[in-house]
This record gives sequence, C-alpha cells and structure tokens, in this order.
Amino acid sequence: METNLKNIVEAALMAAGKPLSIKMLLALFEEDAQPERREVLEVLQQLQSDFEGRGVEIVEVASGWRMQVRQELSIWINRLWEEKPARYSRALLETMALIAYRQPITRGEIEEIRGVAVSSNIMKTLQEREWVRMLGHRDVPGRPAMYGTSRKFLDYFGLKSLEEMPTLMELKELGPLNQEFELGYKGELSKPEGEESAETETEGEMQDESVEDSSATQKVDLRLIVNEQMDER
Repeated sequence: METNLKNIVEAALMAAGKPLSIKMLLALFEEDAQPERREVLEVLQQLQSDFEGRGVEIVEVASGWRMQVRQELSIWINRLWEEKPARYSRALLETMALIAYRQPITRGEIEEIRGVAVSSNIMKTLQEREWVRMLGHRDVPGRPAMYGTSRKFLDYFGLKSLEEMPTLMELKELGPLNQEFELGYKGELSKPEGEESAETETEGEMQDESVEDSSATQKVDLRLIVNEQMDER
C-alpha cells in the first residue's frame, strides 16, 4: 500500500497544477481505504527527498503541497510559451512589498511612505491576482480600508507563513526603499486617508522598470524581486 500511496500522491501533485492539502489528498481515497494523515505526510517528505537535485521539486506552501519547476530553471522553461510573462512595475512591487511587511496598512499610509499617490490600477491588479485582501477598516475618521496579504500571495512566493518572509536585514541593499520601510516602522503615519500627494504616478511610470513574472516556476523569491528593483535605481 505504501508504494501505491506514494505513486498516487506523486501523480496527484503532478496533475493538480495547484497546491494540495493533506485533506485534499485523503479525499482521493474511499472512506474505508483512506490512509492515515501521518502516512500521507511521510510520503510527501519521501517525495521531497526523491526530487532533490532534479528539475522539479516538491514544496510545502500555505495552501498545501505542490510539484513545481525549480526557479533557477525558469529562464529556459519560460521559452516553452510564446506569450511573454506578465511584467510588474517598480511601483506595483514596492506597494506589494509595503503591504507584505507593514500589514495591516491603509492606502493612505502606503502613499505617505512612498511619497506618491497609489494608482487605483495597482491596487486593482494586486486584488485581481488575489495577492492582497482587505482585512477591515482602521478605527479612525473616514474608516480607511486596511490591506494585507492573502494565502495566494504566500503560495506564489513559495512560503508557508509570513514568518518565512526574508527580514529586511536579509534584503540586499534596499537603498531608498529601506529608508521608507524604516520610516514605516518608527511611528504611526498621520496622513489622512484620501489626501492627494503632490506627485502622482502616471500610467507610463507604472510600466517602467518592470520585472518579469516567472510564472512557469510557480515560485518567486521575494528577495530577488525587491533586490532587482533596487538594482535598477
């Protein structure tokens, strides 16, 4: 049964194209033939070892376990698709990074830190990708919405929890953005929600200095994205 279980789990991970929780894997079996959760976990760990050093890997993320192409191979694998990967602007990635590291955070607080008004298209894109979700409202006049990251954000970046995100000390020479993060951590931001900044990003600026979405790997290192953005400065 153990060999068969291992093959079934491996095949399910390959076919699913998304993370599978242990509960989902158990649901593949008839109720009277279900293995123990412990057995499924052991098989998943065995598969992780089996795939070490190969072109694909088995990883655990927030939503469960998945099979994915190793990130270092994305430069070749992406050539399988004629359509170019999506590209994200520096403005979008900085906004996303601020939400990830400062959540819960309001749009007004993001604008205070970055010094420019956040484009509605940026927030729309982050929410459409389901990387960002509304957590509630700040209990201040105007009750601005507070934003945070979602489980899909963790899945995309190959993380099991927010605790696995690299610390700011681990990020390579963030430059001006590092100062912006420090500003955010030092005290409460007082800019009222909805107050316009004197400087606003244009649609053209949103498209500049972008990086590719290595979606073929289903995994992107948050450090690589932020570092690449800072290298372009």
